[in-house]
Amino acid sequence: MPSPVFFADLRANYRQSFVNKIDALIKEVKMPERVGPKGLCALKIHFGELGNTAFIRPVYVRRFVEAAKKAGASPFLTDCNTLYRGARSDSVSHLHTAIHNGFAYSVTGAPLIIADGLRGQTVEKIPLDLPECSEALIGSEIAQADSLVSLAHFKGHELTGFGGTLKNLGMGAAGRQGKLFQHSNVSPKVKADRCLACGDCIRRCPAKAIKLIKRKPDQPAPAEAVAPDLLAQADPEKCIGCGDCILTCPTLAMSIQWDAQVPQLMRRMVAYTQAVLKGKEGRSVFFNFLTQISPGCDCNPFQDAPVVADLGLAASTDPVALDQASIDLVNQAQGMPGSCLEHALEPGGDKFKAIYPNVDWRVQLAYAEEIGLGSRKYDLVTV
Repeated sequence: MPSPVFFADLRANYRQSFVNKIDALIKEVKMPERVGPKGLCALKIHFGELGNTAFIRPVYVRRFVEAAKKAGASPFLTDCNTLYRGARSDSVSHLHTAIHNGFAYSVTGAPLIIADGLRGQTVEKIPLDLPECSEALIGSEIAQADSLVSLAHFKGHELTGFGGTLKNLGMGAAGRQGKLFQHSNVSPKVKADRCLACGDCIRRCPAKAIKLIKRKPDQPAPAEAVAPDLLAQADPEKCIGCGDCILTCPTLAMSIQWDAQVPQLMRRMVAYTQAVLKGKEGRSVFFNFLTQISPGCDCNPFQDAPVVADLGLAASTDPVALDQASIDLVNQAQGMPGSCLEHALEPGGDKFKAIYPNVDWRVQLAYAEEIGLGSRKYDLVTV
């Protein structure tokens, strides 16, 4: 049976603003009944990296906070620390970043709590009975919350094709060791004929797993190489699989086994989503903001031009149906000229496959459906 997915576009007038439409979607998915009449309600959100402005607007978040309070719950905004080096790798810098990006109590009306502690080590072990993992390490404050509201910014992603609700929960709510487990098989190798020996990957690597070595005679350097006699090399024993070097390299010299490593990452991520929702059956609800739909993750300290125009807000009690509907809405839209999309601009074109041809984003949805997280079949209800 198809799951209902409710959708509100961005059209507005004097009688109804987009903020009012948020209230309507909150009502449609019965968020007050799911988070109330009492208890601690975790609003899982991405606060945005410093320099990136594609995150959900704090003024929108306030509507969810107000709805939870009105239902009798005690809401708090939360996320877990990052695996990579950046402005959210510990709770102090994470909170500074969140406030810098507008998520202060005076704006949203809710306190900020980093769910996995000062350095990402405060986690709950959630048992799982899945081939991908037997337990998941979830940020304690999310695991201990009585109810959960996922507020996800829907966008492209370099390793999973797109990021929506499944990624917001599965990767976002994992403690540092949980994130490391999900990425652990993503160890890049260097294409010698592309490596410039520029050192960008070395400076970016949070694990200090990359160094420059002498090239062998059968490893010719490209003409534009900075140091023609040197070549980058990643140590698989030190590599944490975060993928930062892949994103940083200007010549795409860093490569992984896309057909084997990335699908496993997605399956592990989805397994973690199941762990996040365990014990919160009937006490969770999910929203995808289809605005500023950038090609890359909000973890980047920048955002590229949107690949399609802003579409609106989608909501459901089924996270799989919600992500499926969201990717369908993006693909049905006209691509944005001037964005990184070079083809698939026409309505119906697979936008994120065009950007990341080696990533099959369907893996995460298929596996989520397989393990019972929801259904890819949905009925889209416009509100």
